[in-house]
Amino acid sequence: MDLITLRAGDAAVELAPEAGGSVTRYWIERGPVTREWLRPTPAGALRAGHPDRAAAFPLVPYSNRIRAGRFSFRGRSVVEPLNRPPERHAIHGHGWQARWQPTEVTAATARLEYRHPAGAWPWAYHATQRFTLTPSELTVELGLSNQSTAPMPAGLGWHPYFPRTPRATITADVRAMWLTDEERMPTELVAPPAAPFGRGRDNCFVGWNRRVTIDWPELGARLVMRATPPLDDLVVFTPARRPFFCVEPVSHVTDAFNLAEAGRSDSGILVLEPGETLRTTVVLTPEL
Repeated sequence: MDLITLRAGDAAVELAPEAGGSVTRYWIERGPVTREWLRPTPAGALRAGHPDRAAAFPLVPYSNRIRAGRFSFRGRSVVEPLNRPPERHAIHGHGWQARWQPTEVTAATARLEYRHPAGAWPWAYHATQRFTLTPSELTVELGLSNQSTAPMPAGLGWHPYFPRTPRATITADVRAMWLTDEERMPTELVAPPAAPFGRGRDNCFVGWNRRVTIDWPELGARLVMRATPPLDDLVVFTPARRPFFCVEPVSHVTDAFNLAEAGRSDSGILVLEPGETLRTTVVLTPEL
């Protein structure tokens, strides 16, 4: 598997275009100290067909789950393959399990693209990622273009995994939170709980200010993640007894297609007209 390594000063990022256009590492080296800002991909995980073990991957053309892989859009029934057995729902779109093509690579930048033909998902689309690394931050620009002849429901997101330490915290201003059932599907929109929130959760927060701070006090380290519209929702996954947690800026809530079909106007689903492109940016700024 061909990997791409970007470097800028003490910072480095490793990409795996063939494995979902994923990030496999983002780290900094200062003398004898190496600090991992994302959970490093376990050795052999991508070759074994586990892109969900990468350090981060793109979410296109939707994020999180579609109930049973089924929804309707403007009278058209769509049945998506269940792409992570034994999961009962389609999850995270197509890009994270696809081969991306590098089209521009320099010492500190890389552009990847993925073209999806119409099929079970009845719209052709083109997705892009541009990574720009500086000594002080990593910028990820995402693009999604409808290349079919009919309007396409759409969403974007980015799915980073962060290393967990006993005292790690996540801080963000949010307006509300979706409660979820045992299958992590949304059930009710409620006021956000008082901090600290705890572990073992997988919830979508809405109305965040597109800025989240992650602190690792015992390491003297902090990372600020900022996003641009339309990434107006934030999925936080804090699994119990796992060495990582996820903080995912996304453009819509879980199962948004079905929520919209049921009449909700706040699911975050966007509609791209033929030829229209959706763009957004995520910026990671680490601090020691």
